Amino acid sequence: MRAIYIGADSAGYPLKEELKAHLGALGYTVTDMGTDSTASCHYPVFASAVCEAVQEDANSFGILICGTGIGMSMCANKYRGIRAALCSDTYSARMTRAHNDANVLCMGARVIGSCLAQDILDAFLSAEFEGGRHQIRVDMMTEIEKAHLS
Repeated sequence: MRAIYIGADSAGYPLKEELKAHLGALGYTVTDMGTDSTASCHYPVFASAVCEAVQEDANSFGILICGTGIGMSMCANKYRGIRAALCSDTYSARMTRAHNDANVLCMGARVIGSCLAQDILDAFLSAEFEGGRHQIRVDMMTEIEKAHLS
């Protein structure tokens, strides 16, 4: 099983705690990158911590949760080698792994409930990258990243 790095801001903290328990029950090794309460904080801090960990451990996944998931996904996609997807349904979660080889899943705690979040996470983790024509597209994204991220 792949290692999982998880992070959230104050809005995502309660859902992060639920998902950590869910992942632990499934046997995953989970590293919590913060936050540790519902006290106001800044989501880029936790997006950075998770993305840097995923960059260093290429065989890992990141999970990021904020109120909408938008801020986390925007921050995460600033990192070289990170392909973060904001998902609010299981089909998108499965397809972003299968077609985009996403390595970071972002979710909005104020958008989806706990049970749906668990289903989305399970769909993301159980899907495999299909390669083939999709690898060509991932390679094209990597070339764009090399050309435009300093």
